[in-house]
Amino acid sequence: MSGVEEFEELRPLLFSIAYRILGSVAEAEDAVQETWLRYDRSATVPESAKAFLSATVTRVSIDVLRSARVRREEYVGPWFPEPLLSDPYEDPARAAELADSVSMAALLLLERLSPLERAVFVLREVFAFGFGDIAAAVGRSEAACRQLLVRARRHMTDGRPRFAADREERRKLAARFFEAMADGDVGGLRNLLAADVQMVGDGGGKAPQFAGAVVGADNVARLLGTLFPLLRRIGVTCEPREINGQPGAVFRDRDGKVLHTMTLDVLDGRIQAVRSVINPDKLGHLGPVTDAWAVDREVKEARRQSI
Repeated sequence: MSGVEEFEELRPLLFSIAYRILGSVAEAEDAVQETWLRYDRSATVPESAKAFLSATVTRVSIDVLRSARVRREEYVGPWFPEPLLSDPYEDPARAAELADSVSMAALLLLERLSPLERAVFVLREVFAFGFGDIAAAVGRSEAACRQLLVRARRHMTDGRPRFAADREERRKLAARFFEAMADGDVGGLRNLLAADVQMVGDGGGKAPQFAGAVVGADNVARLLGTLFPLLRRIGVTCEPREINGQPGAVFRDRDGKVLHTMTLDVLDGRIQAVRSVINPDKLGHLGPVTDAWAVDREVKEARRQSI
């Protein structure tokens, strides 16, 4: 097998490692491309292409994450990972586990970790790499990597996301949620939401977003039950999709351009969190992005006319 063929075979794994470390589709793709350039320029043929490429993409991702941390500290409003419609790395035996590890909730929890802790946690807990390979990837001893993993687990344990075990149950609940939202059924929405549900949007200062989190079943139900019928009046559609391994939807304007995404955290038969990504910089990989400010103006006009 040629070097190009080996790389392409491992590309899904490399992207999946990079995305979990970085929480960004664009940055993960760039990290994979940089990994290929280093592989192609390598003067020697590595004994294991998988070990070499995994170590390289991990080191590249750690470097990118360190610089990204500064930008995220200056970010306007809540920061969410870029929505991922499908994880290219497939392992049928661990499909549910891999999906949960790429959820918005899990990726936000990983933000608590240092870049080294995050890389060690991803390689060990998600992809089951041995400590020898992890040590080579992050440039630390095996003993140091074990300590990094202990610290990472400690940070992750308290807030570790829990989801309904039955993926079909989640899908059905999400379908009822989006149907009730489309119908403006405030009571139906309220029945699907946890009492302390939170709805949060990531606009990054580049699109309309809530001033803060909307908290409580009544508040979230009223807002969604009022807002989406207005969006429908101006041609916005809701396309249910699995996003970051969890139930969600892509919202598009009348021309089919992406407006925002929404993901749902489901536990104990109720929706615990609703997260929207509307920052256009985080949506370009999903297709052409609409002008959210223009849509916002249309919604306000539709609301004025309905009064």
